[in-house]
Amino acid sequence: MIASPTKTLLTRTALVAATVAAIAGCATTTKPGVVGVQRQQLMLVSADTVERMALVSYARQNQDAQQAGRLVTKGPELERLKRIAARLQGQVGTFRDDAGKWQWQLSLIDAPVQNATCAPGGKITFYTGLVRQLKLTDDEIAMVMGHEIAHALREHGRERVSQAYAQNALTSTALAAAPNSAAQLQAANTVAHYLYALPNSRQNESEADAMGLELAARAGYKPDAAVSVWRKMQAQDKGRQPAEFTSTHPSHSTRITDLTAMLPKVQPLYQPVAQAGTGTKKR
Repeated sequence: MIASPTKTLLTRTALVAATVAAIAGCATTTKPGVVGVQRQQLMLVSADTVERMALVSYARQNQDAQQAGRLVTKGPELERLKRIAARLQGQVGTFRDDAGKWQWQLSLIDAPVQNATCAPGGKITFYTGLVRQLKLTDDEIAMVMGHEIAHALREHGRERVSQAYAQNALTSTALAAAPNSAAQLQAANTVAHYLYALPNSRQNESEADAMGLELAARAGYKPDAAVSVWRKMQAQDKGRQPAEFTSTHPSHSTRITDLTAMLPKVQPLYQPVAQAGTGTKKR
């Protein structure tokens, strides 16, 4: 079937408009650091919009956990995570200047779930199952947390939401839903699907690995813990269904190989901190 001239013109116009929008929405959200993460990203949805939606989901998550008696509000486990988070947050300026001013928060949920996330704007969630079942050291926790913080710094969530918006999977009407409305909650749930449920691309995961490794090294956590934590996950997942955290990530062997290759880049960042006596103790 041959398209009519009018239809052809409209199609070309739409393609041009889409291309212009894509070019206008391209940016790199972070500085490269020594690990050299540098790539143009499609950003059609504003950071404020994504952070607002993520905050709605984060608040609902914490509310549900509190009602179920699973939100940890005090104790050594929470304080341990807060200390690690504070040291990592002290290094975020390496990748972006504005992140030091984010309203950082950390939630610990007592559940046998091996997962951790960091929502846009610096909203960190850890589950006790991840720390307890894998018997993570402080260095290993720092690597996992650094990885999740890197996703937020790099705005991978915003990038994924923008891709969905470009594909008409999300509408501007939904994203503009008024605060405290049922429509906004529904939109936030949809956004959360793109932030957490869908697997990240291998490229995004590699970027988060590299940036998280550098953040942790600069904060005084042993770089080789990035390899040991994935070896623990590899051993645990052998012959069974991967845990929540690993099910949405690339293969363990690929990750271990890539992280091992990156260690020489970040070791010089760790050494001065360790020699100054601010390194971490294993637990």
